[in-house]
Amino acid sequence: MERLNNIVDLLNNGKTDEAIATAESLLREPLAESDEVYYVLGNAYRKKGDWQRAINCYLQAISRNPASPAQQAYEMTMDILNFYNKDMYNQ
Repeated sequence: MERLNNIVDLLNNGKTDEAIATAESLLREPLAESDEVYYVLGNAYRKKGDWQRAINCYLQAISRNPASPAQQAYEMTMDILNFYNKDMYNQ
C-alpha cells in the first residue's frame, strides 16, 4: 500500500502531524481500515507523546489482526506507562 508507505516516510522524517492527518484521512475511506494503518497511526501518536490515542490505535489494530505488530507496541507502551512514576518528581 503506497499511501501507508508515504505515512511511514512522513513519520520517519519527523513530520508527525502530517503523518497523523494523512493516516486519519486514509481511515475515513471505505475499505481502508486495516490493522497496519492503525498501527502506524498509533506509532505517530506515541511519538507525539499522546499515549491514550496511541493505545487506542494499537487496540484497534489488534482487534482487526491479533498477530499485528501493534500487540508488541501496545505491550511496550504499557510497560513504559507502568514504569513511569510521577511521585518521583514531587520529592
